[in-house]
Amino acid sequence: MDAKTIIDQTEKYYLPVFGRYQLALTHGKGCKLYDADGNEYLDFLAGIAVNSLGHAHPALVKAISEQAAKLMHCSNIYYTDIQAKAVKEIIETTGFDRVFLANSGAEANEGAIKLARKYGHQKNEGKYRIITAVHSFHGRTMMTVTATGQPKYQQGYEPLPAGFDYVPYGDLEALREAMDEDVCCVLLEPIQGEGGVHVPSDTYLREARLLCDKYDALLVFDEIQTGVARTGKWFAYMHSGVKPDIMTFAKGIGGGFPVGGFVVTERLAHVFKPGDHGGTFGGNALACAAIYATLTTIKNENIVEQTAEKGAYFKKKLEFLMAKYPDKVIEIRGCGLILGMELAKDGKEVVEACLKRQVIVNCTAGNVIRLVPPLIVTKEEIDQAVAALDAALAEF
Repeated sequence: MDAKTIIDQTEKYYLPVFGRYQLALTHGKGCKLYDADGNEYLDFLAGIAVNSLGHAHPALVKAISEQAAKLMHCSNIYYTDIQAKAVKEIIETTGFDRVFLANSGAEANEGAIKLARKYGHQKNEGKYRIITAVHSFHGRTMMTVTATGQPKYQQGYEPLPAGFDYVPYGDLEALREAMDEDVCCVLLEPIQGEGGVHVPSDTYLREARLLCDKYDALLVFDEIQTGVARTGKWFAYMHSGVKPDIMTFAKGIGGGFPVGGFVVTERLAHVFKPGDHGGTFGGNALACAAIYATLTTIKNENIVEQTAEKGAYFKKKLEFLMAKYPDKVIEIRGCGLILGMELAKDGKEVVEACLKRQVIVNCTAGNVIRLVPPLIVTKEEIDQAVAALDAALAEF
């Protein structure tokens, strides 16, 4: 199909819930994407931090293809060899003790919230409050959209589930004031992604840990966007040394295949009893093949260390642009290959100007250009993206 047919047919049948660009993509390779007209684009969005190994990585393609030819799904009533390999790899990589597998980030957070509520209920029936941060993003199910500290995503779905409170991100005093014996968990992103790439102080995360310990509440980190080498560590919590009780993951762990889940410390391993939580598709053989291939490839190719190095290089280049355009660029934030460029006004024009130059970037929180390329990106490709941003800012 040509681009017009693809777009028209999609618009006719798909619910109009996405604001899409008039770009019909057909395939990709590495950090490049190609549209129906044969145009090449440099991808600095990676499916919103999903395509950690880029597009059509040989190891991932091989693993999924071979597994599809053997077994795709059999339900969690039975065991599979590939799930056994995947969960062992997840535990060794994350530093936790037990894992539950789902299909998306929202499902991962939903499961973590359910576990925290169950934990609180076992203490006393009034221990159900959940504290999250303003400008957070945790998903679009009824429970996770309520956990999300952005009213724009909640409007029209009232009444929302009860028991959620929001505090300004990074504000220790506000967090202290919100805590009491009725709190079952504090749910935070160690770096806010959708909210504008906000990085808290290590002090903030350490204090959150201490407050949760004081009130016997669980500390939950949403690492859906920050996990799997994205920040230059395997997981963002490793930068601060503050280990949560529950950590959720999704996006990059499947390299593009839909996967989500959460890990817990051993003391929480038996909060759920058989039948308390589950899912038909979570942990299916195809997903586990994608997980195993992604994690082992990142390890074998030293991608964590390379992400830290390339991220520092990229950030320095962006800071040069900030110095060049002080009236247009307010701040550069982030670490590794999750970086945000806060602009003095709405960033839509910059995104469109980059797209004209065949570089795909994204704007979040209204005025923050979010840059989350595949982890395999090269310095030459970083230079190409910076050149496009430079030209776009010159026109801005």
